[in-house]
Amino acid sequence: MAKKTKQNSGMGQNDTMLPWQKPKRREEDPKAMELIKRIMEDPSYRMAEEDLEFIKSRRARGIRLQLDYLKVELRLQELGVEHTIVVFGSARILEKATALKELEAVQKKIESHGESDGLLRRLSVAEKMVEKSVYYDDARQFGRLVGKSGRGPEDCRVILMTGGGPGIMEAANRGAYDVGAKSIGLNIKLPHEQYPNPYITPGLCFQFHYFAMRKLHFLNRAKALVVYPGGFGTLDELFETLTLVQTRKQEPMPIVMLGRRYWSRLIDFDFLVEEGSIAARDLNIFSFADSAEEAWNLILNWHRNRKRPLF
Repeated sequence: MAKKTKQNSGMGQNDTMLPWQKPKRREEDPKAMELIKRIMEDPSYRMAEEDLEFIKSRRARGIRLQLDYLKVELRLQELGVEHTIVVFGSARILEKATALKELEAVQKKIESHGESDGLLRRLSVAEKMVEKSVYYDDARQFGRLVGKSGRGPEDCRVILMTGGGPGIMEAANRGAYDVGAKSIGLNIKLPHEQYPNPYITPGLCFQFHYFAMRKLHFLNRAKALVVYPGGFGTLDELFETLTLVQTRKQEPMPIVMLGRRYWSRLIDFDFLVEEGSIAARDLNIFSFADSAEEAWNLILNWHRNRKRPLF
């Protein structure tokens, strides 16, 4: 066979370099290289995606918002995540063994230092945390129920999602982990260091810069929301969801609040109706339950009754 003639591709050893592939010659201007160095070292010469100063600037916030959304969205698409069951709740609620240790530590401190307003307050909180530890166990059971509901460990069509932190979030992720199911954690970058809970599936734990993008992903695929007792963060997420459903910006879905006694003391919804602050029909947006099983059955029946079962 005849040898192929080498095409002039611009990549041959004997090819002449293009004009822009070499700097201006020193003999033409002795200062040329120094001037070029100054140009190339300036941030303006960096590629945009390599310029962290630009990426983190106030003016590039819109780009960061897009990235905060897109990274998670593409990953969930890759894994075939169609729907999520979202669990909110306090990061401060402990499992019972840990709560008892915390209580014992405060009791010993009172024994050795005597009573004070501060220690008595800590004792009261520690006692309440022991009482609320039942919610940790219940959230863990709920995670198991969601985890066992699919076709197996690799079935991501309906998957548990939490805020990725400790407390109730940890318990729910742990329940899914107990039965070998995958689960998602949406962490948020805060001024102080924090760690994700250890029971989230590797590859499904995401860290957000913006609360707004995190909240978007909480509801983007949500087919149910289960809310355990909590504080500011839990209330923020609960009321935002209630508002979105009330205003029809979010499709209706079962919103179940675990712990009737806690929620009835914390929020007087009937008072809001009496005051005309909400309509009586708005009370139908959510429901109460006292166990993981009751909450899970409410969710399944809600979807069955509307002829759009989860599975």
